[in-house]
Order: sequence, then C-alpha cells, then structure tokens
Amino acid sequence: MAPVKLCIPGERLCSIEDSTPGNGTYSRHGYIFASLAGYVVKQNDNGMVPVISVVRDTEPQLLPEVGVVVTCKVTSINPRFAKVHILYVRSTPLKGAFRGTIRREDIRATEKDKVEVYKCFRPGDIVLAKVISLGDAQSNYLLTTAENELGVVVAHSEAERRINGSCVCSVLQKTARGTWEEQKMRRNVSHQLL
Repeated sequence: MAPVKLCIPGERLCSIEDSTPGNGTYSRHGYIFASLAGYVVKQNDNGMVPVISVVRDTEPQLLPEVGVVVTCKVTSINPRFAKVHILYVRSTPLKGAFRGTIRREDIRATEKDKVEVYKCFRPGDIVLAKVISLGDAQSNYLLTTAENELGVVVAHSEAERRINGSCVCSVLQKTARGTWEEQKMRRNVSHQLL
C-alpha cells in the first residue's frame, strides 16, 4: 500500500475497468477521478480488482483549543470587535491561518464599557490572546486579552512605525515621533517570574 503519486481534485486516475473506486475518489463516464488532493494508493486484496483511493497527509493538524494562548495578527477592526488570523498555538506555527475575533468586552478585565477597540488594536498588530470559545461559523474562535500577560506584542503606530511592546506595561504607547497613542499592551512577564 505505497503511495503512487500526488493528485488534485478532479484529476482522472484510471479506467473503472482497471480498479474499483475507494475513499477520496468517484467514478464518472467510465473513469475514476480524485475528489481530494493527496496521495493515490492502489490496494490489491486477495487477487480481486484493486481498490484505488486518495489519502491526505497523515500528519495531524494542530488546532487552537479553549484555554490555550495563541499568537495572532489583527486584520481588521470595528467599534465592536477586532478580527484576527491565528498564526501560532503556544509556540508552534500553524499550517494555515485560523480566523478569530476579540470582542470589545474581552479586551480588558476592568472598565469593559469604556474600551474603544480602535485605541487598543490596529491592523497589522501582533497580539497574544487566549482562546475562550470555539465560536460559530461566522466568528470562528473567540479570543480574550483580558489578562496582564496578554495583549499587543508588536504594534504599529498611525505613522506605521514598528513599536516593540514586549516591555511596555501601560495602556499609553509613545511613538517614534514622540506622540502618545493608546494601546492594550501586554505586561512584560520576565520581571514577574523573579
């Protein structure tokens, strides 16, 4: 049962006379086609007509789960929430980006009614957040930054200058031009471990 070749969905694999369609395939007009992208496998059982199947990569996909800290990139903001792409689970990079939402009430633990999303995040910011719910089809993962060690790690000012937020503990952030902008920065954890 060794992989024969790689295939893409819709690719014609062989004639229906040569093999029987298996998992990841379908038959149409006397031919067997791939319904998945993956490896083509022919398996011959007891001298009968071989079964042709398409199998995907067997390496398991790491998924964000409730309670796990993730690293994400802010893609868009509005007055009610920030949309993000989850890039890392703990320190492990994901194969694909998962979408998440940080709602206004999940940004800070206190004074939740005074939070203004545009003052806390900007598109392009890199954020540490914790998964609080798997969400639904529209919002995907629901995230929170309402802990001291969570928040913006790398921020972009209005002038699009990069600011390293790993050592900033306050909500105000000084830009390279000397102006102050509000952001929910994460607290530097290294001094808390001593």
